Amino acid sequence: MKEARDAAETFADRLTWLTTAQREAVVRVYTDDRLETAREVLLRIAGRTLELRDEYQARYRTMRARLLSASLIVATVAVAVAVVWLMATVNLHR
Repeated sequence: MKEARDAAETFADRLTWLTTAQREAVVRVYTDDRLETAREVLLRIAGRTLELRDEYQARYRTMRARLLSASLIVATVAVAVAVVWLMATVNLHR
């Protein structure tokens, strides 16, 4: 709020022809405008953060599912290789 008010004061200082009442009105309107603009920007940022969160959560779920699938494939292959190796070893000793 102070920054918006300071900016409004600085702006009004450049309008030297304003009466005191006019200057106060300019400062008030400018301050309100800056605060409203800041509020709108923050709302857009907050909305975008929610969009990004949803997007990243979806990507994370996809990556997690892919990792789980790859892990299961590797484990299955490892078990299959171990079974084949054991069967080959048992057959060699007969």
